[in-house]
Amino acid sequence: MQLEKFNYDNKIVRNFGIATIIWGIVGMTVGLLIASQLFQPSLNMSSQYTTFGRIRPLHTNAVIFAFVGNGIFMGVYYSLQRLLKARMYSDALSKIHFWGWQLLIVSAVITLPLGITTSHEYAELEWPIDIFLTLIWVVFGINMFGTIIKRRERHMYVAIWFYIATFVTVAVLHIVNSFQLPVSLFKSYYLYAGVQDALVQWWYGHNAVAFFLTTPYLGMMYYFLPKMANRPVYSYKLSILHFWSLIFIYIWAGPHHLLYTSLPSWAQSLGVAFSIMLIAPSWGGMINGLLTLRGAWDKVRDDATLKFMVVGLTAYGMATFEGPMLSLKQINGIAHFTDWIVSHVHVGALGWNGFLTFAILYWLIPRIYQTTLYSKKAASFHFWIGTLGILFYAIPMYWSGFTQGLMWKEFTPEGMLKYPNFLETTLAIIPMHVLRAVGGALYLAGVIVMTWNIYKTMAQGKLLADEPAESLPLTPVFVPHGSEKGWHRRLERRPMQFLVISLIVILIGGMVEMMPTFMVSSNVPTIASVKPYSPLELQGRDIYIKEGCVNCHTQTVRPFRSETERYGEYSKAGEYVYDHPFLWGSKRTGPDLHRVGGKYSDAWHFNHMFDPTTMSPGSIMPPYPWLVEQDLDISTTPAKIKAMKTLGVPYPEGYEDRAVDDLNKQASQISANLAKDNIQVASNKEIVALIAYLQRLGVDIKANKTAAN
Repeated sequence: MQLEKFNYDNKIVRNFGIATIIWGIVGMTVGLLIASQLFQPSLNMSSQYTTFGRIRPLHTNAVIFAFVGNGIFMGVYYSLQRLLKARMYSDALSKIHFWGWQLLIVSAVITLPLGITTSHEYAELEWPIDIFLTLIWVVFGINMFGTIIKRRERHMYVAIWFYIATFVTVAVLHIVNSFQLPVSLFKSYYLYAGVQDALVQWWYGHNAVAFFLTTPYLGMMYYFLPKMANRPVYSYKLSILHFWSLIFIYIWAGPHHLLYTSLPSWAQSLGVAFSIMLIAPSWGGMINGLLTLRGAWDKVRDDATLKFMVVGLTAYGMATFEGPMLSLKQINGIAHFTDWIVSHVHVGALGWNGFLTFAILYWLIPRIYQTTLYSKKAASFHFWIGTLGILFYAIPMYWSGFTQGLMWKEFTPEGMLKYPNFLETTLAIIPMHVLRAVGGALYLAGVIVMTWNIYKTMAQGKLLADEPAESLPLTPVFVPHGSEKGWHRRLERRPMQFLVISLIVILIGGMVEMMPTFMVSSNVPTIASVKPYSPLELQGRDIYIKEGCVNCHTQTVRPFRSETERYGEYSKAGEYVYDHPFLWGSKRTGPDLHRVGGKYSDAWHFNHMFDPTTMSPGSIMPPYPWLVEQDLDISTTPAKIKAMKTLGVPYPEGYEDRAVDDLNKQASQISANLAKDNIQVASNKEIVALIAYLQRLGVDIKANKTAAN
């Protein structure tokens, strides 16, 4: 049979590689800025577009979807062509995918600092951008499966299994988590509310880590590590066990982000159980990778790419051990909402995703440019300064997290909170935040050195845009039933069956966890005293979301004595039934706010937002003077009320027509209250709406108790 000649498309690989480097520097620079804002508030720059609350999601999106996302596509487009012995299905689709993905990232760079956000963690982009993302993901899927179908290699290698699972699961996660009701071009409300919204968000959030930050990188590990070490994967059987158990178990673990909250206890328990089981497949992948290097350790000592791989796999092992450990309720009760979680996340992001990306760049770029790496010494320097950066980042954040968790819970011998003022803990951990920023700066310095090294490598070589290749064509072959050993070996020849089975496997966990919560009303009992937000409070809530307050403040009081003493009555599921979206938060940089309503005067809130240090000396919270200056846009009020009614919030019939009148009455009352304290502010300013929202938080339960007494 005659060999077929064709070409691999290296230009698309190069493009994604360059984008990976550029967006990596952008995302990490923003990360260094927000890390520094936590000990130097002046770095918020007195601008509404550069506050921590607005640019923290810019950092996460830039690192996850821009740096890691482009890195995934770089690795997938390179490895997929070679594993399938075929050029990508369509050069046009490759280009649409590349430029569409960059446009998505640019849209995030523009909208997030403007405060255009849904507030869902890792899914902050508003509905038009979500739709565009869906279309670009479909383009990627068509291109990938088109290539698989026209392949010249009969069996699909293990890396492709992970690519398939990534595509199908990310599609499901994104679609389910993006059910929103548009109010305007850049404003929407989630269809889910409260507890249900929280469950969907963390089903998405945890599995975005699983199927965007983990499975595609495992696929790339299975391709690039054997290539780098010039050794076969340690165990084919272990790779099968690793793959199927990982994608089945991972999807159940999301509720461990919601332990001790209002989520039904059975869902929390499921999340804990599957999180503990998750350590087995996770470590199976790490072990399979590390044992692939048996007999190649001499090469590891001299090869920076393999050093990055080894430390990356080790970081993956550490993070996937720590995740199940943090899901244990006794540990979670101390660690959650603290910097411990920040450290845990960044060990995975900096070590696993970052180091594997660097290794692939160092290995891949010289090959497609037909040259050698410009400076092995610079690559080695990058490895060591990057490793040092991870240590300087992670260790202080662990220390900070332990400090926070213990200080928040400590009581005096007399039974009083030892540190009743939340700010005492904040000030105690500032030195650790300084060290964290040093670690981030070291890591970023390594990336800049890598950028120079890659640039010089490209300059001394020439891109082989269309790399010649040849292979036997894939012709139909009759295989007698039972003659091919192993069910999985047969499945590897059938990509569409593989896709369908993967889809079924990942759907099971999500359906079991979510359907009872949505379909059984007793899982989210209502509370008679909980009423819908007034129009002014609803507008204030949207300002709270726009300013990213949820990035620093939680709105859920857990049933611990330390929290009920500090904040008040623990939170109930029925309190959130009108919250579209939920705002429980995931980090306490500032105190919980679920019971803040009525705790302080309107004047206190005004002064605290205008200059936080006047009310809380030493506060690291940025000031928000523009809220006093900017007019509240009330033109959207009727549309927002109407949307809430569509979502089931029980406003009276026709209330949208008189909502603005009620808004103005409440705003005038707050303005009058402020005037009594010699604060002159017009009733149509954004600060008035935000004060209305803050004063509403938790008062329904207080009113219920007062009525009962």
